[in-house]
Amino acid sequence: MPVATDLAAFLLRIALGLMFLAHSLWLKLFVFTLPGTAAFFTSLGLPGWSAYLVFALEAAGGLLLILGVQVRWVSLVLFPVLLGATWAHAGNGWMFGYPNGGWEYPAYLSLLALVQVLVGEGAFALSRSTPLLPIPSGPNSGPSSVPAPSTR
Repeated sequence: MPVATDLAAFLLRIALGLMFLAHSLWLKLFVFTLPGTAAFFTSLGLPGWSAYLVFALEAAGGLLLILGVQVRWVSLVLFPVLLGATWAHAGNGWMFGYPNGGWEYPAYLSLLALVQVLVGEGAFALSRSTPLLPIPSGPNSGPSSVPAPSTR
């Protein structure tokens, strides 16, 4: 991976990790409290216990992203959490600055998590992600091994 791409993936990983920690520890635990977050989930028609699961996924996932542990897999697990947040805010309009927050910000974060799945952990990772799909190896693998189309 080129140095700039490796650094970009690292910066994305840190930014997403900090965002998840802020939304779990600060927002859900200290501002709204876990029982308050569970009540909000219940008001959306979700089981209250799912708020505790989301809290745990966000807190653990944020820490793992910052440390660079299995980043592709962690981002893949957190992607549906962000899609759920997008759904939860969908009725509030587009702009996140609207009352109760719109869906713009969680949709953007969903895309960033998906990008993190694709680019991997970048620089300074403690544990490289195991591949999501088998990657062929050897002298005949990769794009250069595909024959050029015939020009007849």
